Amino acid sequence: MSFNTFGHLFRVTTFGESHGPAIGCVVDGCPPNLRFTLDEVQAALDRRRPGTSRFTTQRREPDAVKVLSGVLDHPDGGLVTTGTPIALLIENVDQRSKDYADIAGAYRPGHADFTYDIKYGIRDHRGGGRSSARETATRVAAGAIAAKVLPGVTVRGALVQIGEIAIDRARWDWAEVPNNPFFCPDPQTVPVWEAHLDAIRKAGSSVGAVVEVVAEGVPPGLGAPLYAKLDGDLASALMGINAVKGVEIGDGFASARLTGEANADEMRRGNEGHPHFLANHAGGILGGISTGAPVVARFAVKPTSSILTPRRTVDRQGAETDIFTKGRHDPCVGIRAVPVGEAMVWCVLADHALRHRGQVGLERPAWPLP
Repeated sequence: MSFNTFGHLFRVTTFGESHGPAIGCVVDGCPPNLRFTLDEVQAALDRRRPGTSRFTTQRREPDAVKVLSGVLDHPDGGLVTTGTPIALLIENVDQRSKDYADIAGAYRPGHADFTYDIKYGIRDHRGGGRSSARETATRVAAGAIAAKVLPGVTVRGALVQIGEIAIDRARWDWAEVPNNPFFCPDPQTVPVWEAHLDAIRKAGSSVGAVVEVVAEGVPPGLGAPLYAKLDGDLASALMGINAVKGVEIGDGFASARLTGEANADEMRRGNEGHPHFLANHAGGILGGISTGAPVVARFAVKPTSSILTPRRTVDRQGAETDIFTKGRHDPCVGIRAVPVGEAMVWCVLADHALRHRGQVGLERPAWPLP
């Protein structure tokens, strides 16, 4: 068991705290001879980077990534993996630990302060330490490496709900996602969210969100029927993101409202080497194994626990007190969770692709089967 590592063959170990000198990760099990550039990793990090709009924390971190091991310069440019552990480092350059001095002995409601203290008998009060969403930058860097394991696969995420305001799915346009600060695929919802979050931010409060991640081009056959279910590992990886409180695959909880006829993903003969599904209620996974249809996952992100509104709490000695949190925080942490969700899906898919290759080889049975 490891408390800081996820994955089986494609394994990612992260380290560092929000207000320490640096955060980073070690990617182990990555196949050799995969080419990538540092700019590709940096581009992924820039999408998650704080301070890019008034709707995220104003902590100014460049999130400049360094590769310390596991690669060589390629003669034609860029880097190439060697098959050895890839170490990635991101320095923290804009910590303001003094903002947390007043709450060193008190527990922020909704945060991990009490649980960390009761488990370890010690906690890093500076920005939450290891429980801070700052750690997710390392996962995004790892996800950029994982993407190289799966040529032909596309993973895209979008914010589909802030508070009670959801997008209109009839207006979904992936091309709009990079054009606004919310990763929103519905351009008409953007100004509504802007006004809503401006009010939330000015009130010193926060709000939750729902993120959807879609992986297309995933080959059929990844996963296993019982204890290595692809949807089970995706749910675990997405639930492991800071502030995530719910995950669903495909129709998820909405499946409970359907009949068997409505829920069935009926099939016809396809031309791509696998059946053509007439619907995708299952989110691209049946019996824990990918079908070849798009893999669809959604996760719910709770409101940021660090807010300016005074709240009732207790301190380490059990005395009752009131608390409010200074510092720079996201009014909706779900916004920057979009690239984190994409990264976790990339890492799970890369891990399952390597596990599949180790069990049954590269070639899948020809379909239709004899």
